[in-house]
Amino acid sequence: MNQRLSKFQAWMKENDIQVSFITSSENVFYLSGFYSDPHERLLALGIFQDDEPFLVCPGMEKHGAKNSGWESEIIGYSDIDHPWEMIQQAINKRSKNISKVAIEKEHMNVERYEAISNLFPNATFISAEEKLRKLRMIKDAKELKTIEEACSLADFAVEVGVSEIKEGKTELEILSAIEFALKKKGVTEMSFATMVLTGANAASPHGNPGLTKIQKGDLVLFDLGVVVDRYCSDITRTVAYGDINEKQKEIYDTVLNAQLAAIDASKPGVTSADVDLTARRIIAEAGYGEYFPHRLGHGLGISVHEYPSMTETNQLILEEGMVYTIEPGIYVPDVAGVRIEDDVYITADGVKVLTKFPKDLQIIRQ
Repeated sequence: MNQRLSKFQAWMKENDIQVSFITSSENVFYLSGFYSDPHERLLALGIFQDDEPFLVCPGMEKHGAKNSGWESEIIGYSDIDHPWEMIQQAINKRSKNISKVAIEKEHMNVERYEAISNLFPNATFISAEEKLRKLRMIKDAKELKTIEEACSLADFAVEVGVSEIKEGKTELEILSAIEFALKKKGVTEMSFATMVLTGANAASPHGNPGLTKIQKGDLVLFDLGVVVDRYCSDITRTVAYGDINEKQKEIYDTVLNAQLAAIDASKPGVTSADVDLTARRIIAEAGYGEYFPHRLGHGLGISVHEYPSMTETNQLILEEGMVYTIEPGIYVPDVAGVRIEDDVYITADGVKVLTKFPKDLQIIRQ
């Protein structure tokens, strides 16, 4: 039994939970080592306090589940099978007096909730999310090494993007060059849809790249991440194409100062709120508070957005092993959009920055 499952089972015992039924791809992977995106099909992990767990997956993926290292029972079903009947048989072999079941309430849809409720009509259902978030929030050495590799590839991707900047090129042309270069390095998946935004488009925090052409005097924003062995990176850099005006420069310098200050504030014992407010105050004091509309950052790991959430109200105390982003931004319509983002790891006495691409304002003149 792996250590992650053992810790989860200990939580089940403490809370008198007889069965946990985990259904999200990310948490099944975290606890079992097997990753699948089954689309509309059911993927699940059944966990008990002391009995052997079981994995449920489409029959076509059963071989992959075995190869992932999962050594316990695998329930593989076809598209004409009724997996819930198979699940009920597997549970009945292990436990009959079930009064409390843990599920992922935020993930499970109504149809599946009704199905599992029929299996346990007298049971109380509680959320497994909080415990799983806490477990995933602290990264071990292997996880950190994988994230560092993903960050190194993200740095490379930004380097490619910056080198592709040229007057008249479109956002999508540059985006395509980035992803093609990553494909040649063996990267098969991005953490999220890559963003290359120029000029006025960069002033939208979640803009959509298109056929807008780069012009002299534009700020160009890159936001991207790379997946390595199921772990994500996430980086944002903003560069200038040709000379920019004083207001744009002021905005860039403000974001950079806020980002650097938030990194310096990151260490064990401080709260997420402390770090967010460190950056937020700098931006507010410069007169741009209303133009920083989002949280400072988010946890990073198997999902590109995990715990902790770096908000000004989150009193969670930072601990060694946490990985999260620091990404303040200022978005002034028709003036400038600037965001600078790094992935950081909390060490025993401070912070390690995992993304390395330079942050001093780069002015591209090619």
